[in-house]
Amino acid sequence: MTDTAIMIVGVGGQGTLLTSRILGYVAVNSGMDVKVSEVHGMSQRGGSVVTYVKMGDKVHSPIIEKNEADILLCFEQLEALRWIDYARKDASVIINTQKIDPMPVITGKAKYPENIIEKIKEDYPNVIAVLALEMARECGSIKAVNVVMIGVMARSIKVDKDIWIKAIENTVKPQFVDMNIKAFLAGYEQK
Repeated sequence: MTDTAIMIVGVGGQGTLLTSRILGYVAVNSGMDVKVSEVHGMSQRGGSVVTYVKMGDKVHSPIIEKNEADILLCFEQLEALRWIDYARKDASVIINTQKIDPMPVITGKAKYPENIIEKIKEDYPNVIAVLALEMARECGSIKAVNVVMIGVMARSIKVDKDIWIKAIENTVKPQFVDMNIKAFLAGYEQK
């Protein structure tokens, strides 16, 4: 297997850390080497956050440079726009359609950009827009947005679905396992 470089981008409170732990579990339990960066950015709720994950036969560093990400997993539209330069042109760009206003928009000093997904699609042919917030709500909790997104991404990574489910069972608090598996399957089975 060649290395797969994954960037997870979002805002604090969206579960980027849990997502990277699930990916790490999947890689190790599939016989891959994996490197995960620490979370970069303001991890307090609302601040921009990015995590790098590389998995494959032999990984030397988790750091991903511009135009290197094979998968850009975006939990929020503006974060997708902020980090899109790190994706290869043929990368899978998976974007949650959710918008979370940053502080300059909240205070009225800036406007949230329009048509972000459409603009990204002009340069990146493999964009998947996901109604992850709505799907997570239907599964029982809006906090499962990240796991819905993991489900969508899992189709791009050649690892058995059962390993993903086992990863969720081993990383999520027991009382939330069933709901998160439901969220994962909702994303995995999205057409």
